Amino acid sequence: MIVAEGLTKRYGTKTAVDDVSFEVHPGRVTGFLGPNGAGKSTTMRMILGLDR
Repeated sequence: MIVAEGLTKRYGTKTAVDDVSFEVHPGRVTGFLGPNGAGKSTTMRMILGLDR
């Protein structure tokens, strides 16, 4: 299981991800939806350790 709690990412004064929390359970299909610029890719990069 992947658990993310309170993820926040800022680039200078711009907040890209603000207090995001979610759980991904094994064996389940999970969608990660949002408009362009919502922080989806940034959140995934943080989870994978590609962005701090």
